[in-house]
Amino acid sequence: MPVEFFQAWIIEDAVAAPKAKEAKSRRGLARACLRFSAGMTIAVVAVTFMLVLPLRWIDPPITAFILRERLTSDQRVYHHWVHWEDIASTLAISAVAAEDQKFPHHSGFDWAAIQQALAENRQPRRTRGGSTISQQLAKNLFLWPAQNWSRKGAEAWFTVWIELLWLKRRIMEVYLSLDPVFLAWARRANA
Repeated sequence: MPVEFFQAWIIEDAVAAPKAKEAKSRRGLARACLRFSAGMTIAVVAVTFMLVLPLRWIDPPITAFILRERLTSDQRVYHHWVHWEDIASTLAISAVAAEDQKFPHHSGFDWAAIQQALAENRQPRRTRGGSTISQQLAKNLFLWPAQNWSRKGAEAWFTVWIELLWLKRRIMEVYLSLDPVFLAWARRANA
């Protein structure tokens, strides 16, 4: 009896050993994937933080849109920074009235406007945007002009960080200093 017991045990161990190694290998692969994902997430957060935080105090020397224009256009792109103190209060109020009436009260997203834009864009006519001033700033400062979901996702990501790290006044200053329409108004108002 003991010999048969040991033979069965040896056979079971011989069959179970490769399965155990395979399971251990899968766990190791899962851990490596988890570590890689965690490392990439930390890297993306760190890079975003390093891009967004300094601009709370430093005027952006260049934006994604200006860079694109310089690379694709033969014309020289000029940009003149307008500091908050030089922006007429009526200009800031006009920007809020024209672009984002809920700007002082939201955290970067106007959910009602987004839902309305999604509903209206299902109709076969011109598309309507639901972006806030913060979202437009994120797009103009860091992203490309395409209209697709990956750019919208990146825009939402940067919007969250801008709203977390900047004051509303700074968001408005940078937005107005980078928006060519409002810059033209500012130049005219200060002339």
